[in-house]
Amino acid sequence: MPTVAASDPIQFGEPGPIALSAPRLRRSRAGVVSWRDHHVTVGGGAPVRVQSMTNTDTADAIGTAIQVKELALAGSELVRITVNNDEAAQAVPHIREQLDRMGIHVPLIGDFHYNGHRLLTDHPACAEALSKYRINPGNVGRGDKGDRQFAQMVEIAARHDKAIRIGVNWGSLDQDLLARLMDDNARRAEPWDARQVMYEALITSALDSARRAEEIGLNPNNITLSCKVSGVQDLIAVYQELALRTDHVLHLGLTEAGMGVKGTVASAAALAVLLQQGIGDTIRVSLTPQPGEARTQEVVVASEILQALGLRTFVPSVTACPGCGRTTSTTFQELAKQIDDFLRASMPVWRARYPGVENMKVAVMGCIVNGPGESKHADIGISLPGTGEAPAAPVFIDGQKAMTLRGETIAVEFQQIVENYIQKRFGAPA
Repeated sequence: MPTVAASDPIQFGEPGPIALSAPRLRRSRAGVVSWRDHHVTVGGGAPVRVQSMTNTDTADAIGTAIQVKELALAGSELVRITVNNDEAAQAVPHIREQLDRMGIHVPLIGDFHYNGHRLLTDHPACAEALSKYRINPGNVGRGDKGDRQFAQMVEIAARHDKAIRIGVNWGSLDQDLLARLMDDNARRAEPWDARQVMYEALITSALDSARRAEEIGLNPNNITLSCKVSGVQDLIAVYQELALRTDHVLHLGLTEAGMGVKGTVASAAALAVLLQQGIGDTIRVSLTPQPGEARTQEVVVASEILQALGLRTFVPSVTACPGCGRTTSTTFQELAKQIDDFLRASMPVWRARYPGVENMKVAVMGCIVNGPGESKHADIGISLPGTGEAPAAPVFIDGQKAMTLRGETIAVEFQQIVENYIQKRFGAPA
């Protein structure tokens, strides 16, 4: 390899326009998950949809309906509920009824394992109230029994014109399929390693099940596929290959991602890579809630991933500096959190009242270094005084300094200024 002397000039090309890095688009089939007149289009160029899952006992119809409502108001467009026994199946129509009374028309997905064929057969009202069925091919039974029970669930879905998700999970793979692929691998001249065989088993299970569902009579546009694993690089590898082999709608998610920072970072790392490559039509962030944490946190993280990539906008963005030795006061931290909480809490009402408000940019900065500049770049911003600076906070609106706030009520005054700005800019003309 040739060496370059320290004195040799480094040759650079002529500068050209720098292209914005935008996610690629994978053209999948277009499907619809519906409840009455409420339709959520998935795939086919539709926005990447946010999905979540309740952790209530589904037999508690009121408690489950309340949590579904909370998830929907937080931005979840599809909500999955566990249907694991007769009591849960009996509760599903009542959950749907409670949601309809509250004006929450988010489609419900029934999560079935082991006994889904029986529950859907014995409880036709449950089958009708759900908009989609999640079927795990590894948990429907083995051999001919598994084939019959899978077919039974698909036939019910086809009869009611319901969508299904064929959700393969590496913690519950079809053991007969895995054994067959391992035997095939042993006969290869150059056998794959065990992890590659696992990848192939996940993909084969999903594709074979989808093919079988179509043969039974299910509309191909009503099929979503997922291959869930808990490792970031594993998920990326599996979905990159799966996307090459099918045009079915794909649901993304890192299964058992964990809690807190670990689960958030792992999910963001995996999903961001795939979404940037145009892979994924619906997503879920499977966070383990920390003690006392709202279930809606998984919706917030999923929405933030999509918003950070520029794929969707859900809530006005708040730019806030991280702080340094110039900002020993916590005032700007408290104000940034107060404004962020205020915007998120207001969005369920604002989405309908102020179209386009989700695209607004707010800046809450902590000192004179970057504060005025960042505030000018935002739609509305405030530059708080740093340590030793004059106790004054200039407010910038649409790039121009509009006023300066002083005193102990800066936070309250700025929040009111933000609300007035939203009403003026995004409200319907009188």
